[in-house]
Amino acid sequence: MAFHTFDVDRANELEKTDRYRFLSREELLDLLDPSPEDVVADLGSGTGFYTDEVAPFVGTLYAVDVQTEMHDHYREKGLPPSVELVTAEVGDLPFDDDALDDAFSTMTYHEFATPDSLAELARVVRPGGHVVTVDWSARGDGADGPPVDERYGLGDAVTAFADAGFATIHGVERRETFVSVVRREL
Repeated sequence: MAFHTFDVDRANELEKTDRYRFLSREELLDLLDPSPEDVVADLGSGTGFYTDEVAPFVGTLYAVDVQTEMHDHYREKGLPPSVELVTAEVGDLPFDDDALDDAFSTMTYHEFATPDSLAELARVVRPGGHVVTVDWSARGDGADGPPVDERYGLGDAVTAFADAGFATIHGVERRETFVSVVRREL
């Protein structure tokens, strides 16, 4: 599959509220179920659209993105006090083993879905911790999001996470997206 990152010249599109039709704030918070002391990472945070929704509910939220320009956009918008910017690939995260209580990815799984990246998540997410993934589905029509040939299905994600040591506790395939919640095995 071809992997790409979101074009930084289109960063303002990441702030459009019509994104909520694919994943609402309430749904994300329900899936993640954060606690005030949690340490969480937003994988592919972009301009912080969904990061901002989770930040008030956790102790520390790492906004992880490979593009420093996306962090520049986020800084200009203003960072919540609990957010720390991290420029890194998901396959090479600068966190200690078991450092994260949870992680989430909103419409970016297709950008990092490799065995190395999922093994890295298994290293940094503590045993019993969760990874919430909402991404564009391979079953979608491609009207929104990346080209269909760059997408994965729920079954692909379930298998890939299982191979990395995660157990699926929730999964659903929707019209344009899929939702996956996995727990790191103890």
